[in-house]
Amino acid sequence: METIGAVIFALALLHTFAAKQLEVLAHRHPRHAGLLHLLGEVEVVFGFWAFVLIASMALLVGAEQAIAYTESLKYTEPLFVFVVMVIAASRPVLVFVQRAMGALARCVPLPRPLTLVWLGLAAVPLLGSLITEPAAMTLAALMLAPQIFRQKLPETLKYGALGVLFVNISIGGTLTAYAAPPVLMVAGTWNWDTAFMASQIGWKAALAVLVNASGIVFLLRKHLVQAPAASDAAAKPLPLLVSLVHLVFLAGVVLLAHHPVLFLGLFLFFLGYTQAYAQFQSPLILKEGLLVGFFLAGLVVLGGMQQWWLQPLVSSLPPTTLFFGALGLTAITDNAALTYLGSLIAGMSDTARYMLVTGAVTGGGLTVIANAPNPAGVALLKDGFSDGSIGAGGLLLGALLPTLVAALFFLSL
Repeated sequence: METIGAVIFALALLHTFAAKQLEVLAHRHPRHAGLLHLLGEVEVVFGFWAFVLIASMALLVGAEQAIAYTESLKYTEPLFVFVVMVIAASRPVLVFVQRAMGALARCVPLPRPLTLVWLGLAAVPLLGSLITEPAAMTLAALMLAPQIFRQKLPETLKYGALGVLFVNISIGGTLTAYAAPPVLMVAGTWNWDTAFMASQIGWKAALAVLVNASGIVFLLRKHLVQAPAASDAAAKPLPLLVSLVHLVFLAGVVLLAHHPVLFLGLFLFFLGYTQAYAQFQSPLILKEGLLVGFFLAGLVVLGGMQQWWLQPLVSSLPPTTLFFGALGLTAITDNAALTYLGSLIAGMSDTARYMLVTGAVTGGGLTVIANAPNPAGVALLKDGFSDGSIGAGGLLLGALLPTLVAALFFLSL
């Protein structure tokens, strides 16, 4: 089963890279467009192959063992990402963030579109250290979509901006010990608190975030000045109190992130509140959130079968090689899973621990599966790309330069 699990995981990775081509085929062959569109949805890929794995396990070792394996896994992260996506993308939260960013933009003597995009690519990812990375990804994607991720902008620049966004979200959550999934996996075991993260890793990440955001905004400057203003959800009257209530719900979910029963209960209260005050709401992104949760749950199921080859590989690498090994492996595994396996290795030196975590967060923007919030970004931004799909190759190329910038800061400072 371990070998079969590795093979199915490899097929899922290949499927991820082929998703863009499946969307193209769907447009060329309308007769089979339904099936091709389904298989071309990146969010469906890992959930689909997880079902293949469970079915294979049921046939080979028995249904009881397949069910036992599925139920032995923890699905807290997929559930949390779903809940925090829906709340963070609600109109009152988005209005509050837009107003705050607008106020900051007015203090900067630069064109407003330019400043707002820079804030979306720099300030919001760093805000992820407080509100968690999935929430920051949701807010940044919704803020940036009208300005950058639109059909008339060149695809090359869009992929470059997407790469910067994904890398900055991945490293921007390292100022605290709870916001970035790969940090959270090791913080308790290695006694890494927020003070340690901010002093040893976070400030370097913040510098890389600022450099990456400034670089891509410079390249986009001619397109942004004439770009349509970001859709301001604040156009309709919205009481500040309603936004504050939504922010309280968001803060509550973040504080209860490790307790799915509690944050799901709070989410049900949130749904009730939005129904009671429907006049202040826009449609919730339940579909997008569920698809992202499905993707991450599939990754949990498939990733659970990869420990047999990943952990020996990680434990065998010297520190500097471990950084680049973690960076590369993150692209095909998920950085939180990688650091969790590292936390199980006894006797790792402080240097090796640093290299593992920084390498894992540095590589978090290279692929859709590299970091838990990435599927959320894909779900919210894909319509702005050709064929309504984000190509894995384009994302990889777009993320290379900001990844190198982050690696340079982590290794040299």
